[in-house]
Amino acid sequence: MAVTPQLIKELREMTSAGMMDCKKALEATNGDIDEAVVWLRENGLAKAAKKADRVAAEGVSFAKTDGKRAIIFEVNSETDFVSKNDKFMALIENIGNALLNSKASTLQEALEIKLASGQTISEACIEATATIGEKIELRRIAAVEGGKLSIYNHANKRISVLLAFDGNIGEEDAYNVCMHVAAMAPKYLEESDVPQDFKDQEMHIIKETTDLTGKPENVAEGILKGKLNKKLAEVTLLAQSFVMDEKQTVGNFVKSKGAKLTQMFRFEVGEGIEKATTDFAAEVAAQLAGN
Repeated sequence: MAVTPQLIKELREMTSAGMMDCKKALEATNGDIDEAVVWLRENGLAKAAKKADRVAAEGVSFAKTDGKRAIIFEVNSETDFVSKNDKFMALIENIGNALLNSKASTLQEALEIKLASGQTISEACIEATATIGEKIELRRIAAVEGGKLSIYNHANKRISVLLAFDGNIGEEDAYNVCMHVAAMAPKYLEESDVPQDFKDQEMHIIKETTDLTGKPENVAEGILKGKLNKKLAEVTLLAQSFVMDEKQTVGNFVKSKGAKLTQMFRFEVGEGIEKATTDFAAEVAAQLAGN
């Protein structure tokens, strides 16, 4: 059977694959559109496997809640252009809905959740990798049930926040705390959450950079402790000065509303991922030297 533009168009609409891939698939299957669909899937999976080792440090972070359960997750891509792709954003929406309606609380559980299409999230990411042409992966997820839940999604789609409260804090107040978390990026909820090795490392830095010459031992100890406490206040949410009212801490603000902040999640796209850097000037120089 001849491979016509109409046949290519029909296959594209069925599979969302690229025009040239559809043409190749139809040519390889003598124009049999059903076999071409299988060909695309098999070759798409092969292409996706080749991309598995690439670094995906861009993408979207998103939080969603129905009032009883809330989820926050990050889906990565290789470039930030993908976050403007309608198919990618449709995948984000589908993943968010599926996760919210599931009981998944870990990444492994999330990957096995089925979307409305019948695919698991893992399978949908593999297919998106083949279709979009970049490595697409669900990187992490957190879920909370019960209590007062509040979320925030920044307009750039790169920062999301999920907070859980005990008590009757109002929606606007809870949302304002979410925005504070997005802006100030606290690492920990409260001081008891700070690992001892973080405290030890900070104390080492403080000792190395503080001149205590001539200071009595008890005075020197007080200075060091004060500087450490200041640093801990910078990285713990409840001890930070509240951006909406800098005269009080976030902890005091929440307490004044008759509530207690119990859980905090702040996802920022790509944080903690080592990105590959390319020295284009060096590449060009090397190419010129080789010519």
